[in-house]
Amino acid sequence: MGKKHKSSSSDEDDSYPVRGSRKPSDQDGAGSQSSLDTRQDYAVFVSHSWSYGQEYARLTRLLDEAEDFEFRDYSVPEEEAFDTDSDEELTQALRERQIKPSSVVVVLAGLYSSHSDWIEKEVQIAEEEDKPILGVEPWGNDRTSKEVKQHADQMVGWNTDSIVDGITDLAP
Repeated sequence: MGKKHKSSSSDEDDSYPVRGSRKPSDQDGAGSQSSLDTRQDYAVFVSHSWSYGQEYARLTRLLDEAEDFEFRDYSVPEEEAFDTDSDEELTQALRERQIKPSSVVVVLAGLYSSHSDWIEKEVQIAEEEDKPILGVEPWGNDRTSKEVKQHADQMVGWNTDSIVDGITDLAP
């Protein structure tokens, strides 16, 4: 199966983040998807700390390589941070451009999550917008953020199948 990554920046819609759209790979190599293909394209926002960006990169790589799973990534990597003048503007941008269009909010549940004001804010926004929250236990760690466990609708381990199943289970 080919790569499912496509930049979400487009001429017709600048309201979404530049990086991270994944879409179905071409089935016939001609650039079109079969009309018989009924797979859903999941809209996912990954709440993560930029200080631990390598975990975000590993997670999105796992999802990219998952069989029969397509997703659109509404997360914002550090190099594409919003240009806002205040925390209120940033909060509004996160709500309107990242979390509202997402079907599931995925939170990396490392202990750093317990100490990140922005991860806490993203979880709060997800709850206000009635978005399901999937907590992902950190790979290779025995300890997980209690805050993420308290707010997650479901917790899964660091495993491609578990994460994909969690997203597909929670998505409307």
